[in-house]
Amino acid sequence: MIKYRFYPTLLNVFSRYVSGGNLSVQALIDTINRVPTPTTEAQERGISFEDAVVKGENEDRFDPDILRKVRKLLPRPIVDTQVYCQWEIDDVLFYGYVDLIGKFKAVDIKTTASYQANRYVHNHQNLYLHALKRRGIKLMEYVITDFTDVYVESYALTHPIEKQIEEIRLFKAFLEEHRPLITDKKIFADGD
Repeated sequence: MIKYRFYPTLLNVFSRYVSGGNLSVQALIDTINRVPTPTTEAQERGISFEDAVVKGENEDRFDPDILRKVRKLLPRPIVDTQVYCQWEIDDVLFYGYVDLIGKFKAVDIKTTASYQANRYVHNHQNLYLHALKRRGIKLMEYVITDFTDVYVESYALTHPIEKQIEEIRLFKAFLEEHRPLITDKKIFADGD
């Protein structure tokens, strides 16, 4: 029976919190409660970049060589974009949207100010693979740019997910401990 509803961004913020990533309990509670925050310039640039790559919108804002390199790494054909995924993990409904899928791989386009190798090794979006395996998806790829170069991280269905599963367990305990502070009740399947 589903008791919780989690999405990757929320779980990744919690992961940053538990790993000592300079995030207060209040900031985490605000994220859980979806307290609105202004879109940063970096976030806006990332959204615009994805629209330029996938939809061809405002391409003139970006280096054409970077756009070309990213597009070469996308699956051909692109089967679908902004694909809804969900996967039941014990009493959790894990859900979200992956940028695009091909016949065998899902791709998420990422932008960053500075790239470090294996940045997405424990990203909760890797769980999309398990949500998409019925559709024949066997690989999750992150196509990443720092706007000077393009990088790829690939994770197969066999990639270990124990760390993410443990963080989901810890997050459930955190939610129960702080339940009176949670105002966005959608995270609880029972709504309260």
